[in-house]
Amino acid sequence: MNIVEAVKTEGEAETISRKLTLNAKGNTLYADIWRFGVNTALRISDLLSLTFADVQGDKLVLKEAKTGKTRSIDLNSSAKAIISRRRKEHPDHTFLFQVDSNRAKGKAVSRVAVANAFKAVGDELSIQLGTHSMRKTRGWLMYSSGKGIELICKVLNHSSPAVTMAYIGITQAEVDATYHEFVF
Repeated sequence: MNIVEAVKTEGEAETISRKLTLNAKGNTLYADIWRFGVNTALRISDLLSLTFADVQGDKLVLKEAKTGKTRSIDLNSSAKAIISRRRKEHPDHTFLFQVDSNRAKGKAVSRVAVANAFKAVGDELSIQLGTHSMRKTRGWLMYSSGKGIELICKVLNHSSPAVTMAYIGITQAEVDATYHEFVF
């Protein structure tokens, strides 16, 4: 399995969103997946299986495929805007991220298609970008804004803070740098 990276700044995350739209010739599907994924920190399997029925008011209620646990996610303004726009543009869709091609009519976009779109943008930007990059980016942005690792662990639904630290990409070099930052 290839290692993918977290995007380390909101500016980079925004650039990825714009490039996903440009590469798809104005179709916002992959950019919407990227934005929604960063905003909700869902695993790609859960993200792609979302239906409009999973949205209950300002919350997203789903059963996670990996853990089997039911989760309720409070939707922020960006996630709600994506849902609202997609619902308005595609009133006949069942899935939040559904494709309209003849071969896959009525189905959610595939994980492979998302991975390919993300990889193409990652290659342009020299970033190892993949379907897990959305969750990793959410975790990293929370961490870099000062949120505690335990809270990030809970958001990502990890079993321990150690898993979260490795997942979001806290490197030995960053740990080593702290010895030079805090000197007394």
